[in-house]
Amino acid sequence: MKESLELRHNFEVKPSVIYTAWLDSVQHTKMTGGLAECSDKIGGTFTSWDSYIEGKNIELKANAEIIQSWRTSEFGENDEDSKIIIRLKESENGTELILNHSNIPEGQTQYKKGWLEHYFTPMENYFKNLK
Repeated sequence: MKESLELRHNFEVKPSVIYTAWLDSVQHTKMTGGLAECSDKIGGTFTSWDSYIEGKNIELKANAEIIQSWRTSEFGENDEDSKIIIRLKESENGTELILNHSNIPEGQTQYKKGWLEHYFTPMENYFKNLK
């Protein structure tokens, strides 16, 4: 059975700041600490964390939602891409980011920890330093 997860985190910046940073190579690299090549176009491809992660933009709703195919170098050759849906909801203190990650190959449960350690924690620091 495929794995899936949902994570929520509040960032003290507007949704537009997160949306732009996620889809911009320079900002994505700075916000995570891992080299990224990104696209802000539907159908555009991306890599992050020195090509450990790769995928494609499936759907983009400016400042509100990013849907991407997503896989790591740990996926098997015959594994389908997983899918991430990032929803950005303006909140009293900034933005609530809701991440849904689905269609993860069975047994690959390490990604929850990865999202927290290699995305949300460095993003928190990056956005605090923008103020």
